[in-house]
Amino acid sequence: MSQRRIEVTLAGQKIALATSAEHEPLLRAACTLVDEQIQLAINGGNRSIERASMMAALKIAGDLITLKNATPDTNTQSISSGINSEEMIRLQSEIRSLEDQVDALMQTLSLPGSPRPIVP
Repeated sequence: MSQRRIEVTLAGQKIALATSAEHEPLLRAACTLVDEQIQLAINGGNRSIERASMMAALKIAGDLITLKNATPDTNTQSISSGINSEEMIRLQSEIRSLEDQVDALMQTLSLPGSPRPIVP
């Protein structure tokens, strides 16, 4: 699997990321979701890109936890509707990979004129 560099925009900042051709659509979709959540946080009154990014990360993490804690009936229903256990494992692996990439981005995002990493 060969790596390629793609450029995305998060919070108005262009960022280069490495991904495979296979994972590029998922990464772009994740970036779109993250950017939308950051914009919602900014429009909701968060003036700082750092704070808006943290609020977006918390919102997305909350959504993920809610999905992970879904009732067993929901998980069984998903599997019976076409997602087998191997596909579920693959998707969970991709989610972990995206979470790691978001964590890395959160550590490097900073306000314009303040080139300092965010320290968790």
